[in-house]
Amino acid sequence: MIRLSRLSKILVLSLFTLFCQQGIAQSFDNYKWETLACTGEPAARHEAAFAEVGGKFYLLGGRRIQEVSIFNPETNTWTSGAKPPIELHHFQSFSYKGKIYIVGAATGQFPHETPVATAYVYDPAKDSWEKGFSMPENRLRSSTTTNVYKDKLYISGGIIDGHWDGHVSWFDVYDFKTGKWDKLTDTPRARDHATSVVCKEKLYVLGGRVSSGAIDKVFELTIPEVDMFDFKTGQWSTFANPVPTQRAGIASICIGDKILVTGGENADQLLAHNEVEVLDTKTGIWSTLPSLERGRHGTQFIWYKKELYIASGCGQRGGEPELKSIERFSDKTIK
Repeated sequence: MIRLSRLSKILVLSLFTLFCQQGIAQSFDNYKWETLACTGEPAARHEAAFAEVGGKFYLLGGRRIQEVSIFNPETNTWTSGAKPPIELHHFQSFSYKGKIYIVGAATGQFPHETPVATAYVYDPAKDSWEKGFSMPENRLRSSTTTNVYKDKLYISGGIIDGHWDGHVSWFDVYDFKTGKWDKLTDTPRARDHATSVVCKEKLYVLGGRVSSGAIDKVFELTIPEVDMFDFKTGQWSTFANPVPTQRAGIASICIGDKILVTGGENADQLLAHNEVEVLDTKTGIWSTLPSLERGRHGTQFIWYKKELYIASGCGQRGGEPELKSIERFSDKTIK
């Protein structure tokens, strides 16, 4: 039997702790971002959705009424699907039972975009759109975050009047089985253009801002705090360590115990952000991964077969230029 001295035990424990804190960096050591060469191209868009169903990726919505762009990751090929019945933008989509849902979206023009009163649902199998359930009365807003947990939709935050005013900290739940809405305890702070993700029995809300065109501060009032809702206790709390790079219009995803955030815009720079920052939900410590090849805001992440994808979005603060590129973060050899 090998016996370790007290000093050796301390050293081993320290190295183990360090490894755990940097676990995501270790697991992604051989990963790189690559802008994919594709057959065909998607419609350029931002403030839109990027979701996976059945092994294919779907870009939906964004300003203007434009077709769904469908990506096959096995062949790196883009094709086109049906257009939505109305303009839908400023939302965070989710897939549920083979369909993609858009809830808490906006329609119309800057800066007084109008909240959409119903959910819209895209069925990839039929390449068709339909109206879904209605939003709760007196809770209409857009630029919300949405996530599904155990057959329930959780929607947080948002803004009532486009990019002008009416920021809310509302938190609501829709039960897919009963078709009923309930009000929950408000989030710790109002925010729009945020992102949220479910990770290990908890919901995390990150980034965003209070878009305040009424006082000529659309981009300035970003929010650094990370708020967490515990599904078991029904309580909110706030992480001690905020998002390192304050920004709105960001994307997030949970992989294991880690939350990755990227992209976004703020008043500090014209270019959209490309930093990829990682929150260890166990320790509350932030770390970084290699940056995107192209900064972008107003899109979402997809994690598929241990590879990370991001597509579309806007390359600068505001609405131009809208991008058509797709990037993959993987350990495949890049030539």
